[in-house]
Amino acid sequence: MSLLQGPMHHHLNGHKDLTMHKEVLKQIDPDVVWIPLVNGNAPCNAVVKVGDEVKVGTKIAERNDRFYLPLFSPVSGTVTGIEKFMTSGMTQANHLRIQNDHKNTAERAFAPFDYEAASWEELLDFVKNSGMLGLGGAGFPTYVKYLKPENVDLFVVNAVECEPYLTADYKNIEENMGLLKTGTLALYKLSKAAKGCVAIKEDKAEQIAALKEAFAGTPIEIRTVPNIYPMGWERTLVFQLTGKRYGMLPIEAGCILNNASTAIALGRAIDEGMPITHKYVTVSGDAVKNPVNVLVPVGTKAHDIIDACGGFVENTEDVLLIAGGPMMGKAIPNDAFVIQPQNNGLTIMKNRPLDTVKCLRCGRCTETCPSGLQPVRINAAQKAMNMEELQILSVNDCIECGMCTYICPSKIDVTEGIRRAKRYLRAKAPAPGGKK
Repeated sequence: MSLLQGPMHHHLNGHKDLTMHKEVLKQIDPDVVWIPLVNGNAPCNAVVKVGDEVKVGTKIAERNDRFYLPLFSPVSGTVTGIEKFMTSGMTQANHLRIQNDHKNTAERAFAPFDYEAASWEELLDFVKNSGMLGLGGAGFPTYVKYLKPENVDLFVVNAVECEPYLTADYKNIEENMGLLKTGTLALYKLSKAAKGCVAIKEDKAEQIAALKEAFAGTPIEIRTVPNIYPMGWERTLVFQLTGKRYGMLPIEAGCILNNASTAIALGRAIDEGMPITHKYVTVSGDAVKNPVNVLVPVGTKAHDIIDACGGFVENTEDVLLIAGGPMMGKAIPNDAFVIQPQNNGLTIMKNRPLDTVKCLRCGRCTETCPSGLQPVRINAAQKAMNMEELQILSVNDCIECGMCTYICPSKIDVTEGIRRAKRYLRAKAPAPGGKK
């Protein structure tokens, strides 16, 4: 991790007003959902078979390698098969197909749980078995962060949501403040931290006031941060709150962080006995007819959501579909992928061709990079397939925030070049046993 990090003082036009003050669309109820049998790069195994009847909250699969993570049905109906197709992460994975009976028959997945009376070990076990994972984009099993909470100075609920267009976390918070409080206090207990806070951008006056009212009389402070990008990134947020840098994990700076939607999901598991079955997703951009936040079952296909939002404003050939926000999201070639728990946005933009010119060697990408990298050199090394140079340049420290592409006067998609470099390194990495 370089110490020569960018100033991180860029205010981007968030376009959040497109969806911020609209009611959440909750009527989307697809005939079929497909549950990706994968968590990150780790496969998950189905624990149900074709023909089985399931309810909302039935455990249907689990990851059970070095980490454990159960997955649950978001609808009631019948398991009808397993199909392999592309995920929102642009990888192929098996998907469990469930035919929705539209009855929404639910079963409580967890017994009533008193997190305040529970021991630390009991609380950790509950978080593990309730299937909590990072809902801000990572999708990593939540309990793993808390296995050894030693010397934790600050526990942070990240409610910053700095990515342009996205407001799903804000709407989730507005509609589920009580669950946020429960989940935050439970995670704070689990962290054994000296202090705890909810971090949110300073311009969100209404949410800040509601948060302060909800957490009054608790150990949780409401901390405001500047409205700059990428303030929601863990490294940026930790530095803003503590003035500390770290190498690999926030715990090195005495911090543990969780996304606000993750805290809300844990609150629901504790208060209502229900796992992660639905997801708030922002559908926005200049190429969708009705930008709005939606609450949909996990496993809903993107095209079902886009259709419910009025469809595209232009011919689909002229539309850029991004899984996530425009800065850190990935452009997807079609709308057949499904919403996973960690997905928080579908950004749909008019596909305007860029007039790209050769690199001017201006150095703006290096000056701007919040990770202290040299994007232009990484791009050159990637084109030359120079593995040694890519390793020296610490390409895997890139968070793909998109600032190098955004700032480039030559209109070069620098971020995509770095993604290619990462893929090249992964492909050339030694396999277990030492073979390539």
